[in-house]
Amino acid sequence: MLTQTATRVLDPSDLGAVLAILESEPVVNAFVTSRVQVAGLDPWRLGGEMWGWYADGRLRSLCYSGANLVPICATPEAVRAFAERARRAGRRCSSIVGPAEPTAELWRLLEPNWGPARDVRANQPLMVTEQLPATVEPDPGVVRIHKDQLDVIMPACVAMFTEEVGVSPLAGDGGLLYQARVAELVAAGRSFARIEDGKVVFKAEIGAATTLACQIQGVWVAPEFRGRGLSEAGMAAVLRYALADVAPIVSLYVNDFNAAARASYRRVGFREVGAFMSVLF
Repeated sequence: MLTQTATRVLDPSDLGAVLAILESEPVVNAFVTSRVQVAGLDPWRLGGEMWGWYADGRLRSLCYSGANLVPICATPEAVRAFAERARRAGRRCSSIVGPAEPTAELWRLLEPNWGPARDVRANQPLMVTEQLPATVEPDPGVVRIHKDQLDVIMPACVAMFTEEVGVSPLAGDGGLLYQARVAELVAAGRSFARIEDGKVVFKAEIGAATTLACQIQGVWVAPEFRGRGLSEAGMAAVLRYALADVAPIVSLYVNDFNAAARASYRRVGFREVGAFMSVLF
């Protein structure tokens, strides 16, 4: 029996079906779910298109196509369809990111047209926790950042991004979009830091948040303060905020080669439950 398949750009009338797919894997899909819950499926508000792959008339898989290209609950057949649509459209994203297996296949299909990538991070462990650590006390000095502290937190955010991604977020548009994103997280009460003598020594943000799960990002310790255990106590503090105010499950993903960070997160109670992959352009 032949299966009838189709791919199309989804619109606001598809919101219920899209959320049902996104919420079937709340941790893995937290980033895209948080955007859809706020912006819906209108491309202008969402910052990109949501592609849907149908089999026998039923929506089965998604792909977010914006600043990032993100396969969502994507079957092998859906990945092939999304790759063909992306190839025809041409690269508009700065990265491909998502669960490791479909993302690797998506990149394999797109690399002949889109390559080479600036960096490929094939294995980024996805880690989760649902409780505060039993053996690490939250750092009381890690507090929520307020709007009047934007000028203090911004240099640390830029340093973290540059160190992590390999390029400055101030390139291109002079950092306008990046500064707007930092300000958005601050305004939402999802930016946290320890500040000493007017300088950030530890910071992290809750970058994506839904009622089911949230994702910590941008964890950074000033170089001269590393090796003192600030990351563990700081992460415990951010966890306290996240579990009390945001969602019952907290996640993050980390580069597999960053052994120190992975060990630090395990000490705070995170466990590995899967892997992401990122292709950076």
